[in-house]
Amino acid sequence: MSGYSIPDGETTVELLVKNSRFIGTVGHADTVDRARSCIDRVRARYPDASHHVYAFAVGYGASVIHGMSDAGEPSGTAGRPTLAVVQGVGLGDVVVVTSRYFGGTRLGTGGLVRAYTATAQKALAAAPTRLRVIWARFGLEVAYPLYPVCRRLLDDHGVRIEAEDFAASVSVRAACPREKLPRVRAALREVSSGRVTVRVLA
Repeated sequence: MSGYSIPDGETTVELLVKNSRFIGTVGHADTVDRARSCIDRVRARYPDASHHVYAFAVGYGASVIHGMSDAGEPSGTAGRPTLAVVQGVGLGDVVVVTSRYFGGTRLGTGGLVRAYTATAQKALAAAPTRLRVIWARFGLEVAYPLYPVCRRLLDDHGVRIEAEDFAASVSVRAACPREKLPRVRAALREVSSGRVTVRVLA
């Protein structure tokens, strides 16, 4: 099935490194605004934490938008390692926030990189996932004599009908998983002897 894996809900884990608590939260965010809302919720949940480091990937593949922040930790020790884990795990629409409670012992730059990396890895490993299916939207015009057989074909292929307009002919707007579209198009062409043409909308 065409699509990509995304977090299914929110997951929280905790690591203790030299008395510093690292609380990693993984959430689902399919827009930048929702990623920032998730970050704000975590900040509100742990208002006395010394840092709230985050990284997110909204979208997947070529259309992904990344964001990150060291949140006051030394540059490159927190946000970038977290983002590297996010990029390597193969999820889309994901945000990771690590809230740190300083335990009194400085970890050094290497220690911070290892701690934030480990927290992101543990949180993402614990997070349940589900598949987000990529849908293709399309339209077609069907003459009335062909409508029953074409409508049945669309149903048999699991096509989602979004709108139908019954005028001089039947105008149909529909959607199906992107990988199914070539088969649906070929089947419609065959059953109608080439008289039904699919127009891809999105």
